[in-house]
Amino acid sequence: MKIRFTKPKVQPNLVLFFDAKKHLALPNDWPTDLTEELTQLLKLPEFGAKSAVYKILHPRLERVFLVGLGKKPEPRELGALLGKELINPDFAELHLLLPEDQEHPILTGFGPFLEGFFLGQYQYEEYKTDDTKKNKFKRLTILGSRKKSLGEALDRAWVMAEGTRLTRDLGNRPANKLTPSDLSLAAQSMSQAYGLKYKRLTEAQMGKLGMGCLLGVSKGSDQPAFLNVIEYQGDKGAPTLMWVGKGLTFDAGGISLKPAANMHEMKHDMCGGAAVIGAMQIIAELKPKINIIALIPTSENLPDGKANKPGDVLTAFNGKTVEILNTDAEGRLILADALSWGVKEYKPDWVIDIATLTGACVVALGHYHSGLQSDSEPLAKRIEKAAQVTGDPVWRMPHAEIYEKDIQGTISDLKNAGGPHGGMITAGLFLKQFVGKTPWAHLDIAGTAWSAERIPYYPKSGATGVGARLLAEIALSWET
Repeated sequence: MKIRFTKPKVQPNLVLFFDAKKHLALPNDWPTDLTEELTQLLKLPEFGAKSAVYKILHPRLERVFLVGLGKKPEPRELGALLGKELINPDFAELHLLLPEDQEHPILTGFGPFLEGFFLGQYQYEEYKTDDTKKNKFKRLTILGSRKKSLGEALDRAWVMAEGTRLTRDLGNRPANKLTPSDLSLAAQSMSQAYGLKYKRLTEAQMGKLGMGCLLGVSKGSDQPAFLNVIEYQGDKGAPTLMWVGKGLTFDAGGISLKPAANMHEMKHDMCGGAAVIGAMQIIAELKPKINIIALIPTSENLPDGKANKPGDVLTAFNGKTVEILNTDAEGRLILADALSWGVKEYKPDWVIDIATLTGACVVALGHYHSGLQSDSEPLAKRIEKAAQVTGDPVWRMPHAEIYEKDIQGTISDLKNAGGPHGGMITAGLFLKQFVGKTPWAHLDIAGTAWSAERIPYYPKSGATGVGARLLAEIALSWET
């Protein structure tokens, strides 16, 4: 998409803003007849005081998009509502008239508004073959002067949205088109394109290191597993933050087979890994003064004669033994080896893992909040603050060590399932066993990684890209 600023004048396919009192934000020198016509139009009962976008056909302007701010304007949500009107439009250029009032909510929230606009436009079309339905929209022309603050807000919004787009594209790709090898290639390609350091551990290398949990999950698949590593150095003297994202490219549940209904959605089980890749792309462009190590363990979880069986015992990288009670609780296993190896190898100051980990999180929080669990109050507060900035809602769950008894093994150190109650909490506590004393936080995005339609800037279906902007904002705000 091409974006430019230009002097305000009457243009076709025009975006205008009005407040809860139906006052239009128009320049003083705007044509009087047009101003009067649109003002009279807004007096109709169809145009309410709520936050909404109204599309009307106009003989002179072709199309007018009237954006109602509502009583409590949320710029990112308004931008998304406008963006969704621009999914597969039949015109190429949109003109957005900036308000003259510098305190107008669209100007004070210009970055979030544009971010919402870019996010709202998203549509996954990689495997569509009908060219007549491809998006024709090519240019956004902003009618107003490009002040430094607006230009910076635009640039940041675009970078955030593009990182999220990458996350969504990876999350939406079918499992036969995104194997662990393909996800590794995507991580490598992004790293090379943006000047980041990349390497990956193969199954042979992981075997020599003793990563029995990750390799145990992979045994049921013909596709090899990998542990991808991406490094960003912002400042040698700055803290090091480690992100670990679950990259399960398809999860059938293994021997503990999932029900057939909606199993196709298990292609999304790598959305935590995709979020980490998208976040690293953002970081490479915006360059915060913090060091980041990103790990993406990737595998498939399938039933096979070689697959894990309930009752098997695996040995993790850190030496802990784990009894497999449920082969469908595999995400915590691949994360366990990545976490323990990453902590030993890189000695990070802080650790955050992100994963589509538990159905229990969906039961507890639904499809609006991601679950947050942490043993560090400062880290949890940073995440909650970043979630407010980015509009990726999180809800903090208890980190109560009394639940640890539910994951203590009978014939091993640990078991990979903690029973029917408090499943998100026990899953998080399981992961905590693999980070030692490093301050740690866990983000469970099982309910928000796809089809979270309550949030306007998420798509109505498919991967949402949740976590990419959130992780990036945590790093970007760290120096302050």
